[in-house]
Amino acid sequence: HQDPTRLQSSILLALKPDGHGLTVVGDDAQSIYSFRAATVRNILDFPLAFSPPAEVITLDQNYRSTQAILGAANAVIDLAAERFTKNLWTDRAAGAAPELVNVRAEADQARFIAEKVLENRETGAALKQQAVLFRASHHSGPLEIELTRRNIPFVKFGGLKFLDAAHVKDLLALLRFVENPRDRVSAFRVMQLLPGVGPTSAQRVIEHLAQAPDGADALRNAPAPARAGDDWATFVEAIEALRSGRSGWPAEIERARLWYEPHLERIHEDATTRQADLLQLEQIAGGYPSRERFLTELTLDPPDATSDQAGVPHLDEDYLILSTIHSAKGQEWKSVFIMNVVDGCIPIDLGAGAKDEIEEERRLLYVAMTRAKDDLHLMVPQRFFTQGQSSTGDRHVYAARTRFIPNTLLKHFQRRAWPLATSADARPASVGPKVDVRAKMRGMW
Repeated sequence: HQDPTRLQSSILLALKPDGHGLTVVGDDAQSIYSFRAATVRNILDFPLAFSPPAEVITLDQNYRSTQAILGAANAVIDLAAERFTKNLWTDRAAGAAPELVNVRAEADQARFIAEKVLENRETGAALKQQAVLFRASHHSGPLEIELTRRNIPFVKFGGLKFLDAAHVKDLLALLRFVENPRDRVSAFRVMQLLPGVGPTSAQRVIEHLAQAPDGADALRNAPAPARAGDDWATFVEAIEALRSGRSGWPAEIERARLWYEPHLERIHEDATTRQADLLQLEQIAGGYPSRERFLTELTLDPPDATSDQAGVPHLDEDYLILSTIHSAKGQEWKSVFIMNVVDGCIPIDLGAGAKDEIEEERRLLYVAMTRAKDDLHLMVPQRFFTQGQSSTGDRHVYAARTRFIPNTLLKHFQRRAWPLATSADARPASVGPKVDVRAKMRGMW
């Protein structure tokens, strides 16, 4: 009963005005669907909706998690402004305390999760028994790139895979067409982004490129689609500029994005949100030495997979679970990783306004923590790099650990930093000439 809307709740109460014969089941600590018009007030106010008040029976034995995980989750939700008091307990052994893992940036976060997932697999935990949870779908972008690079299969719930989103596939198709002018699938996709270019006119240009001795120079002489107008000339100019290599990598992906953005705004109503994904892809590309290497390591779906939806694998395959916290409700896994446990992500910026929104964000963290059976890792990146800078840029902002885990709760967690510094990382002692700084300063007067 934590999930219905006010209208649904009012219908229920109207069916049984005196409450006799009415029983509802719910967990106020898992009321996380306000974006679907649900409200936690339905369950918090339920007992007092009747006279005499309804009896509250607390179900507090947990059969899923270890006591160490439950102790940390209880401590987090105990700071809620209003709730039905209950502390989950279990007959299971205490187990290892949840880990707060401090990493330098999102890239280190992705590498840690990938390495830990493989380590767990070597010790007998199947990929399906492990899950990575995140507050918003786009938070998993760098991790998906890392998993793809390492050939770790995964399925994402709660939004498209980063590499399967239409706008990301559009930009990658443009880069693949630049890299290989005879890539028919990429050419067919990217040409139809232009207004007035349909399957027939795109196929006509592709056939011309296939028959030309040098596909790289044939595009300018190809039969221009009559309805494309100036957009076709701009497209040809962008392709030739990218092929020339004058900009260098990764500036080329910025040039490709700037060409694509007007079409993105024309095709998609939520263009602003999608632009953030493209900026993230641009930042990721900066970690590769060349366009060819970037496209090679991001081996995408085979040519016959043209759907923008993430496919579900066969039942006998093993794959890692990636999921938003909302989509993870009701699920459980042996090992759980929670990404970006920092203010700005949990609670998310958009949910850091009213008190009710903050309290729901707290419940979201509680739901994520209680999905774990044996192992729980909460990732705390220290730096988030700003968008729109060169590959060598270092502009960033520092993030603070989520306000939902204040210092008073740290006793429930094990803290670690990754990667560990070694003596080899230390700067060698200076062997240059000794300078008498005091004498030099005196000599200035």
